[in-house]
Amino acid sequence: MIYFDNNATTLPAPEVFEAMRPFLTDAYGNPSSAYGFGREARQIVEKSRESVASLVGARRADEIIFTSGGTESDNWAILGTLEASPEKKHVVTTRVEHEAVRKLCEKLERNGFEVTWLDVDEDGALDLDVLAGSLRADTALVSVMLANNETGILFPVAEIAGLVKSRSAAAFHVDGVNAAGKIPIDLKTTEIDLFSLSGHKFHGPKGTGALYVRDGLRLPPWLIGGGQERARRAGTEAVHQLAGLGKAAELAANFSPMDEVFALRNRLENEILKKIPNSRLNGTPDYAKRLPNTASISFENTNGEAILARLDARGVCVSTGSACNAENHVASAVLAAMNVPYSRAMGAIRFSLGRYNTAAEVDEVLHILPEIVGELHALAA
Repeated sequence: MIYFDNNATTLPAPEVFEAMRPFLTDAYGNPSSAYGFGREARQIVEKSRESVASLVGARRADEIIFTSGGTESDNWAILGTLEASPEKKHVVTTRVEHEAVRKLCEKLERNGFEVTWLDVDEDGALDLDVLAGSLRADTALVSVMLANNETGILFPVAEIAGLVKSRSAAAFHVDGVNAAGKIPIDLKTTEIDLFSLSGHKFHGPKGTGALYVRDGLRLPPWLIGGGQERARRAGTEAVHQLAGLGKAAELAANFSPMDEVFALRNRLENEILKKIPNSRLNGTPDYAKRLPNTASISFENTNGEAILARLDARGVCVSTGSACNAENHVASAVLAAMNVPYSRAMGAIRFSLGRYNTAAEVDEVLHILPEIVGELHALAA
């Protein structure tokens, strides 16, 4: 199998599995227990917190609160901020956010909140002047992703944070789920208030994530019960999961393997665009403004699902867009927001490489993909 869908999920690193193993067998103590057996589990939880804090450049480890993943972190950041400021009914976000943000903001609109939806241009970029003009006295929250999960396009969130803070009293949330572990992040040098991440996006276990909450920011408890996570998210910690998340964060903090990922992605992308007629990159070609692992390429007047199915039959895993939206069989909301024509949007394939991919795998995809697209073009003629 050739796995080129690392923005959907990633292979758990072998070191991650080994870090989890003891807490599924012998070291099963409750980290809230006062005796030594429980204290050993507590030490692992806090060590993992430090590793995640280091990965994202938090000032302090206690700014990291563990969650079940990116969706929960996004929901808590948005709903918690609105609960903390009930007098404010205005939210600013973009039209290209992940469903965990976009669909929640759509629900907020139905429930009486006003949402300003920021457009992007054909390269996927935001107009920061428009963003600045959208800020108001009653703006409770601005939520902008760091890296788009479909196109890999990066938003200048540090600059946006400064803009938000200089022109409003709003909190600023960043969905960093598809950026963490792929590019360096240093939150302590920014004015970002809230930052979401998910362990399974950087070779950790599914069902793990975290929300960075800047020290001093008021955020109401998400789950009510015991005093876990500084009394903000009750429930006995899944120590084995957090051990895996911590190990994954340690491994991801070494970005040197991403140089090879970057080179492989560039070769794959450039050769596809050169070899296959009517193929076109979605988003900016500027490497500095995209994740190093992601390429969204459209094959005009070709059905993306048909390409995916034929690649799947040859043992290659790719995506037509966000894995969270893969069953809807409609044009991507992200590509629609970028004004990508329907004839191209429906032929879009996302290639997202990871740290375990190889040059031989790129060679194989470059060998079979032109054949597949050529067959589909012939059938449509």
